[in-house]
Parts: sequence; C-alpha cells; structure tokens
Amino acid sequence: MKAKRIKNLPKYHFAEINEIIKQKMESGQEVINLGIGDPDIPTPDYIIQSLQEEAKNPMNHKYPPYKGIKELREAITNWFEKRFGVTLNPEKEILPLIGSKEGLAHISWALIDPGDMALIANPCYPAHKTGVMLAGGSVYDLPLLEKNDFLVDFNNIQPEAAKKSKMMFICYPNNPTSAIADEDYFKKAVEYAKHYELIICHDNAYSEISYGEYKPISILEIDRKKELSIEFHSLSKTFSMAGWRIGFVVGNSNVIDSLYTLKTNIDSGIPGAIQRAAVVALNGTDEFTRNACKVYEKRIDMIIDILEECEIKVKKPKATLYIWAKVPESYSSDSFAMELLDKMGVFVTPGTAFGKYGEGYIRISVTQPDDLIKKASIKLRKFLKE
Repeated sequence: MKAKRIKNLPKYHFAEINEIIKQKMESGQEVINLGIGDPDIPTPDYIIQSLQEEAKNPMNHKYPPYKGIKELREAITNWFEKRFGVTLNPEKEILPLIGSKEGLAHISWALIDPGDMALIANPCYPAHKTGVMLAGGSVYDLPLLEKNDFLVDFNNIQPEAAKKSKMMFICYPNNPTSAIADEDYFKKAVEYAKHYELIICHDNAYSEISYGEYKPISILEIDRKKELSIEFHSLSKTFSMAGWRIGFVVGNSNVIDSLYTLKTNIDSGIPGAIQRAAVVALNGTDEFTRNACKVYEKRIDMIIDILEECEIKVKKPKATLYIWAKVPESYSSDSFAMELLDKMGVFVTPGTAFGKYGEGYIRISVTQPDDLIKKASIKLRKFLKE
C-alpha cells in the first residue's frame, strides 16, 4: 500500500541507475560512473581526526540540540561573514541540516499548503521539485534554456502563476547546467520576488567549487536584510563530506523558524561528533578546497578536449563538478546515456533526469580518480567516433 503522495512521485533517477550499474558490475562488467557528484577526494585528515576524538566524548553520545550546537552556528556565522561579507544572527538566521538535500525537500513542507504553487527552475536538482509535490503543492516550470545562458527568464513567467506561488527555487552555480549568475541577475530575482511576495530558496551547494578567477556570490549579498531569501549550503562538496550528511540554511528568520518547527517534529538533529568536526572544517582555511578545485578543473579540461575533438557542443564551466553537453542530433538524452553505458561501460546522467528541459543534454561528473577519468575519456572518444 502506498499513499497517493508517494504514488505521484517520479522514481528517483539516481536510485534506478545505481541498481542498473550494480547489476552490470555483478555480472562482471566494468562501469565508470560519471553520473553523480560524489567527491572521490577524501575528507581532509584533520577533519577526520576531529571526528575520531569527538566520537569518544560521552557528551556527543546524547541527543544534540535541535538548532545545532552553539559552536557550529557561530562557526557558520564567522565563515559566512568572511566569505560573503554578510552578518548572520546565529540564534535566528541559521539552521544546521542533515545535508542540504534534506532541507531543500523539507522547506516546502514548512511553507506549502495543498493547492499552493512554487516556481521551480527546470532542469533542477530533483529535491526542489519533489518537496513541493510531497507537500501537496504544484510546480510551475521555469525553463533554463541555452539561449538565455541557462538563467531563469523572469519576463517569461506567467503573472497568474507568480501570484499563486509562495516560493521560488533557484540554484547558481547551477546543478545540472553549471550556469552561473552575477550580481545583476540576483538583483532581478530579488526585485521579482518582492513584487510577487515570494520566498526565494537559493541552492548554493557549489559556492566553493569554482575555477580561475570566478568566485560565486550569495543571494544574501543582495537581500542583505534577509527580507525574502534563504540560502542552502553544504559541506559535501566543499570539504568532501558527502557521506557525513551535514549542511545548513541561512537567511530570513521567519522562514528559518518555520523549517525549525517542522524539523523538531521529524528528526532529532545531526550527531554531535559530526557537528563538532564541521566546526573544525569551517574554522579552517580554504587550502583543501582550492587544491581540490585544481584537480577537478584538470579533469574537466581532459573531458572537454575529447568532446570538442568529437564536435560536441560544450562550454567549459566556471563552477560546479559538472560538464553540461549537447548530445548528437541522432540521440535523445536517455538513448545516448544508455547506449554509452551498454557499449562502453561509462555512465553519464541524461539531462531528462533533472526535468523535461534537460532533453538534448547530458551531465558529466568529474568525481572519479584521474586514471578513471582518462579511461572514460578514451571510451567516450571511441563511442563518439563510431
């Protein structure tokens, strides 16, 4: 027996693909998975050592505070001010999360009533959409098109849809397209949200994964009074802590309080030892992240060289762990991904996994060791040259 809300949910693409890849590997086939942004570079030793020490502390064996430990909220405050020049109230404007995905899904439960609408970029990280659906709301797609540099075109949103909506999800640097947004663009987003009295939920999980001179910004640098914006951050990519499940949301105190009220009823917080290790991570330098970005950029260049050699339309990303590339005209996103997997044992994510406007594209992740990236690149060239 399934509730209607579950029946109406689309199957989670990455869970399905994991099963396909598992079956192929169990049958003896090698599979190089370039489909998920799961950093292969290990968490820094000093963070692991902190966790090991904190795990021995009996105080961390108890239930943690629902708002997260004070030291973590203070570390987030200091990190955010140093990184973005924005001051946060650690008591009212910060909430640690069990990974940003959890918060992105639950925020709709805190704000959306059955029948409400949300404006959501398409393609998008699936949790943006599924959270709204689980809350009984409906989704209005904001197409991310190449002709608009994969930026939401606010002039093309139906006014009636905006009037019916409570919230808008955006994500820059963008997953899956790797598009970036500048200060002027965020100003437009804030002005639009003010006009229609929308809450902006900005997914900024890739704020620290950037290349060259480019440095992503926070929407709170524009909405400094936090009148209508909240922003989600993650330690998963920044410190290679994806499996640790820790992130945070910052911004408008009323929205943060609504999410806090929901979470106190459905979870008991993040293990204390992990929170204290996160404090060590946030209070440290950015040396690890900068070095990791150099590794990722080298891998990106390796794959883009192959794609360009094979006349595949692609633009080098300035941020994120992903390459967003057009598939040859003879393929759909799904047929390209599945044929590449079947023939070459290389998996890339079809753009349609992120929404219908992802058709015609694939997302390639660079979170595999250099030797596997090189091997996958050779297989990709062979596949495209056939």
